Amino acid sequence: MRRVWRILVCIGMICLLTFATSASWAQDADTAPRDNNGQKWRIGYLEGGAFPDYEVIFLRIVAGLMDLGWIKAASLPTEYDPDHRRTWEWVADNIQSDYLEFVKDAFYTSEFNVDLRQATKAELLGRLERDKDLDLILALGTWAGLDLANDQHTTATVVASTSNPLASGIIQSMDDSGFDHLHAKVEPERYARQLRLFHDIIGFTSMGLVYEDSVEGRTFAALDEAELVAKERGFSLHHCFARNNDVTLEQASAEVRACYEELAPQVEALYITVHRGEGLPNLPSLLPPLLEHNVATFAMAGSEFVRHGALLSIAQAGFAYVGRFHAETVAKIFNGAKPRDLPQRWNAPPKIAINLRTAEKIGFDPPFDILAAADEVYDQIEPVGGE
Repeated sequence: MRRVWRILVCIGMICLLTFATSASWAQDADTAPRDNNGQKWRIGYLEGGAFPDYEVIFLRIVAGLMDLGWIKAASLPTEYDPDHRRTWEWVADNIQSDYLEFVKDAFYTSEFNVDLRQATKAELLGRLERDKDLDLILALGTWAGLDLANDQHTTATVVASTSNPLASGIIQSMDDSGFDHLHAKVEPERYARQLRLFHDIIGFTSMGLVYEDSVEGRTFAALDEAELVAKERGFSLHHCFARNNDVTLEQASAEVRACYEELAPQVEALYITVHRGEGLPNLPSLLPPLLEHNVATFAMAGSEFVRHGALLSIAQAGFAYVGRFHAETVAKIFNGAKPRDLPQRWNAPPKIAINLRTAEKIGFDPPFDILAAADEVYDQIEPVGGE
């Protein structure tokens, strides 16, 4: 009962933090639609590569701008397209707005390729300095954030979908981006809270973690927070390295599968992070060794993973809340706010998700109190992609 009480208290604290953050944020600058001296505000896009969360969050930002009245209400794509340029161009061609333009030729991607990254960065920075034809850049992912967090341009930049913009060096502190044109959302101790909740529910003595052995890879996997919670709770952390950047998706996926097979007999739990090889399409090929060895799993990314077989997660309903946060940030910038002056701290409303079929397969019998605290309960492992 004490463990369940800790879980409920943890959830309550997250809710209070979320309420406090939302309440204070709502008192800031106006978010009402406003044109750019009779012209439309022109928006561009930069990503490190085609990671699924980037497309989802981008579309949720568009939806948030619809809610705020900057864009006329319309249906958005619901099927994931691994070619994010097509999604960007669809939005550029189809959204209707008296205030905003998603500039069709202002989509930039580095395709998670180190050499291409340098060329893409140079091309975009050259455009920003030479043409000055963009009013704001949406920078999706750590690479994109790092490439625009500098004094080589002054174009307003909103960084989204980064595991930890502070640890990765995008921003100077949680309350100061370090550049007047820069804003990046920060969720303090987001992953530490996830891991504490995971441990409260399962009580494991060992946990596996797969990541690329690089500064960025360790950030993506929230390694510092994992080591902190492991020391705090007294469980062992088992590491396995798999390349994430500068390899094909197929190579990244194969290396993660090999790591899962290696770790499954060694650990009681595994934290599914945001490594490219751990993406949702790859989940069906990753789970079998974990299920065979009764390994409990917690997905960093959210409840879609639970729907398809991960045991647990904390989700933010379809990224709607984070999309709204970024949309309000964009609106405030276009209303005259300096990106650096806007609050960066934010906590997602918690949604605990559990898959009972997975629990059955690994021999975990969740207490009634845990089920009562869950927001999403799945009784089947649904196929990925409806197959």
